[in-house]
Amino acid sequence: MKIKIYNKNMIKILVAWTSNSGNTESLAEAVSKGVDSIEGAQAILKRAKDVTREDFVSAKGIIAGSPVYFGTMSAELKDMFDRFVGLRREGGMEGKIGAGFATSGHLTGGKETTILSILQAMLIYGMIIVGDPIKVGGHYGVACQGCPDNQTLKAGEALGARVAGLAKALCS
Repeated sequence: MKIKIYNKNMIKILVAWTSNSGNTESLAEAVSKGVDSIEGAQAILKRAKDVTREDFVSAKGIIAGSPVYFGTMSAELKDMFDRFVGLRREGGMEGKIGAGFATSGHLTGGKETTILSILQAMLIYGMIIVGDPIKVGGHYGVACQGCPDNQTLKAGEALGARVAGLAKALCS
């Protein structure tokens, strides 16, 4: 992954992910590319364990991704949401855009329930939740089995662009 310089004048969208196999990381990179395709928006692409409180607060949207672990998000991603729970009491995340994505090792591996676990955390934070755009599926978020194919990567880009576009509109 290349180092990126962040522009403080851009609307920031945090793309946080965990990945052991590299599949979720590949999808996170596609989501980030979609965010960056929106003029005035910039993706902050980070592993969940490296996300700081400042990343969380400064982001106008969060798109979180996880491999499926027993039908829910990974412990590492859940830890990210747990570390910043104080922001919920402060209202620091209320009204920001949130979305999720997942990868699994099996066709019926729990991708949708994993995305829903991510979206539940975002709802508790008071975030505005969106799924993937209708043109690429129109469900809870982007998901795939194994390594993301070109169609899934395009769907990830569309999700990133959707979140960035909505966050930009809300900030106007």
